[in-house]
Order: sequence, then structure tokens, then C-alpha cells
Amino acid sequence: MPEATTLAYAREMDARDPMRHFRDRFFIPQHNGQDSLYLCGNSLGLQPKTAEAALKHELEHWKTHGVEGHFRGDLPWMDYHKFLTEQSAHVVGAMPEEVVVMNTLTTNLHLMMVSFYRPDATRFKIIMEAGAFPSDQYAVESQVKWHGFSPEEAIVEVQPRTGEDTLRTEDIIATIEEHGAQTALVLFGGVNYFTGQLFDMQAITEAAHRAGAYAGFDLAHAAGNAHLKLHDWGADFAVWCSYKYLNSGPGGPSGAFVHERHGNNPDLPRFAGWWGHDENERFLMRKGFHPMPGAAGWQLSNAQIFSFAVHKASLDIFYEATMPALRQKSEQLTGYLEKLLQGLPAGRFRIITPTNPEARGCQLSIYTEKEGQKLFDTLSEQGVIADWREDNLSGKQLPPGEAGVIRVAPTPLYNTFEEVYRFVELLGAA
Repeated sequence: MPEATTLAYAREMDARDPMRHFRDRFFIPQHNGQDSLYLCGNSLGLQPKTAEAALKHELEHWKTHGVEGHFRGDLPWMDYHKFLTEQSAHVVGAMPEEVVVMNTLTTNLHLMMVSFYRPDATRFKIIMEAGAFPSDQYAVESQVKWHGFSPEEAIVEVQPRTGEDTLRTEDIIATIEEHGAQTALVLFGGVNYFTGQLFDMQAITEAAHRAGAYAGFDLAHAAGNAHLKLHDWGADFAVWCSYKYLNSGPGGPSGAFVHERHGNNPDLPRFAGWWGHDENERFLMRKGFHPMPGAAGWQLSNAQIFSFAVHKASLDIFYEATMPALRQKSEQLTGYLEKLLQGLPAGRFRIITPTNPEARGCQLSIYTEKEGQKLFDTLSEQGVIADWREDNLSGKQLPPGEAGVIRVAPTPLYNTFEEVYRFVELLGAA
């Protein structure tokens, strides 16, 4: 093999890649007539080439059958959520009856907290990571207030140690143990959006349960990225979106996981809707809610068929590729990106994402304190599509555009080793 720091090495790795043909399943945005360096699957995944046909299929179904489309054809709308369960279960490591696609991410987070955040005078605290995605922070804050508690008292945020960028698992567990008797819920992201840290969800779940609390996860940056085992880990619930690594379009539908020990408990409190009602009685239109078994019992309304169709087009690709194979390539791609970045002159930036592959997904967060936005814009002008986020976490009072991270996520379904090489080459020049 050629030297790892050469273009020849990157091309040789691509030639040996057994997953390389999946790139041809996606449309690559163009820049000056050539493929852009699209490294932004952590924000919005690319469009599968099968998405248009899937959407047209449902439009034609509607045109041909009208309301009878609910019961006719190969994918009758009445059962459409069922056509996504096996693939979704594969992505998050669950049993099919433990997952359902419905609504959007923060809506599902609220629905899960209705069931799994049941505070009382003794147990009322929620433990979460500091710097969680703002939507999670707002959802938690509003839930705490809804129940009559003060966010300052009820929300416990685990901070990195002084001088460190990411959390230590032992500090998360120690915080859970410290507040355990007062803790109702431990709620973490699977992967932190800013640092790219992949949390030890099994250890967090076990610590939460030892403390007598529920454990839930927002997998927005983990689903389709990390190798998840929600059922085996024993998580109580999880939610995720589909427009990032799952490539299902802007505003795409969300997924939810409810462990089987809860999904088959009809007495567990929840907000109910008719699509979560026993499907054998649904059209009898009677009073009295009787939930479907499993996660399906948390559904509220009919499936959003057009967005579900696009989501299915992408999920089918994941099911074919398999998460273990994608994860294996992901570790190689991100490891290659890290190695090349480490070869650039020190001092201009630093990687704040953990170096341990088991503690990260695709994304590396490249942190800079000086003219970060300018550096990002220079890369954008040369065809790099990545992501810039201001540093609002460190407390440093710097002007906008100075300090922050360039989030770079080489995704295994459609990114290549040569793209990683060319990105680092452009970054070095910039």
C-alpha cells in the first residue's frame, strides 16, 4: 500500500472498499460542475435516488384509489408504519415491536417524557449532559415547569472537567449516584451534537436503573451512525430524527423506541390518539382507549405517507448495507480523517472529539478560537459542505465568528477516502 498521507493511498482504500457501490445510490450536490465534498450528513443526509420513485408511487396510489388507498395496493396506508419497523429496529438494535415511526423528534421526546418523567416531591430531577442540543434543553425545561418545579433545582447538567472538552463516563455515573434518590429521569443524547462524543449508553442506563430512575436517549446524531443495541442495553425509551444520517429529507419523520417491558403495559400513562388504539377496534369509533401493544401504542395520528415513503427508501438501503458493516467503514473513514488532520501544523485548531473510536461516531469537531467562520467560509467557497457552530458552551466572551467548531462527518454510505484526503488538503491550504 502507498503511504497513508498520499492520494494514492486514499484511492487504493476506495478501490478495496466493499461498500463503495452504495455511493451510487445518492445524489451528490455539485460545485462548479463537479461533486462537492459533502461532509454534512450529521446535519442533513443526501437524497437517495430511490426517494423520487417512492414518492411518485404514493402520489399515483392516491390518484388512482383516493381514500381506498388506505386498504389497497402493495403498501396500503392503513399499515404503512409497519413497513418501517423491521428496518428501524435494525438501525437502533431493537425488537420490531419496540419501535415505531411517527411525528417529529421533539414531539416524540415530549410524548416519551409524559410516560417516563413522572416526578413527585421526592423524585423530580432530570440528569442530562451540559451543552445538549437546544431543543432537548427547551423540552426538558418546559416539562419541568409543567410539573411545577424550578429548572434550576430539577435539572442537573453534567459538565466536562476543567480543561477538558468531553464528559467522562465515571463522572456521569457519579452524578447519577449523587442525585439518585431524587432522580426521576436520566436523559442523554446518544452523540453530542457539538463535540461528537458518543456516550456509553449501556453504562448510563445501568446507573440510572440502579438509582431507581428511567433512562432515555435522544439519538438524533446516533441513529444510522453508531452501532446501537437499545434492547440489550435495557434503555427505557429513545427518540431520533431521520433527516441526518438516515437521509430521509428535511423535516423527515421521527422514530421512537419503548422497551418491551413498558410497551406491553397498557396502564403506563401516555397521551393517546386514535392511531395508537387497538387496530382491531379502531374503526368502531368507541370511547375508551385500548393501546396497541409495543411502541405502536404511542401513535397519535395517521402516518404522514409521503415523508414515510422517502424514509422507507432510505431505511431499505440501511437494511441492505447493515449497521455493523457501515460502522466498520465509518471507523476507518473517521480514523483516516483524524490521522491526516494530525499531520497538519499544530496551533491553528484542535480536535475536541474523543480519539477512542468507541467514544465517537462519524463526526470530528474541529475547534478554532481565531477566525473560525472565515476558515469555514474559505472551505465552502472551494466546494466543501460541512457545518459551522459557534462556541456558546465554553463561556469565552469572543466575537461571533471567532471561536467554534467546523463539524465534519464522513458518512460511510456515500463518502470516500479520497474525499477525506481532499478535504484535509484544502483545510491545510486554507
